[in-house]
Amino acid sequence: IDCMEASKLLEESSRRKNRKERHFVSIMNELKYVRGTLSKLRKRDIASTILKAPSTIVSKSARENIKKPFLEEINGGGLPMLNELLLRFGAPGIKYVLDLISDKNRHPIAFYCTAGKDRTGMIAAIILALLGTEDDAIVEDYSLSANVYAEMNDHKAMVGALSQRSLDAKTFLGAPPQVMKDTLANIRNTYGSVEGYLDFIGFDEKSRHRLKYALTDE
Repeated sequence: IDCMEASKLLEESSRRKNRKERHFVSIMNELKYVRGTLSKLRKRDIASTILKAPSTIVSKSARENIKKPFLEEINGGGLPMLNELLLRFGAPGIKYVLDLISDKNRHPIAFYCTAGKDRTGMIAAIILALLGTEDDAIVEDYSLSANVYAEMNDHKAMVGALSQRSLDAKTFLGAPPQVMKDTLANIRNTYGSVEGYLDFIGFDEKSRHRLKYALTDE
């Protein structure tokens, strides 16, 4: 970046100090979830689904049958699989949020999602891990969401919405400690480290230093 461009970036960043912003970021949606689940299905199940596809136009029972392997995979994989897919397919959105948080002139900053534990929990876990927080503390922080969400007014509505889609509400509305333990282990097994995952999404070492400075002044 040349001096003139750097000066413009500083001016733009400075103007944000007194400006309120709200960003709606798509990290995970139904289409991404279906794509991710499809990548997990056995080839035999995929072939069976394709063969049954034409009959779904006229038959409700055929539509239910075609969804069965997807639902079994989703409910069986539970939150660990959701987090795995979120990390992979939600990478652009996660990077976008981290870039926002890295701008100190945007602070104080809040980030949240519907339940406050999956997309929010994942980003919080990544940030905490990057700052050197012990796994036990990250797991404990994540598991606190279970009690808070159970007391929310729309808890019953969310249970109903999941049940209508044949998803196990008990599985997807929880925040068991083991889920975050498995998620942190999966990051290290797949990407080598949290830093390795951040490299994968394009949040490089300079970006990480900027984020650390914005949060700790170090």
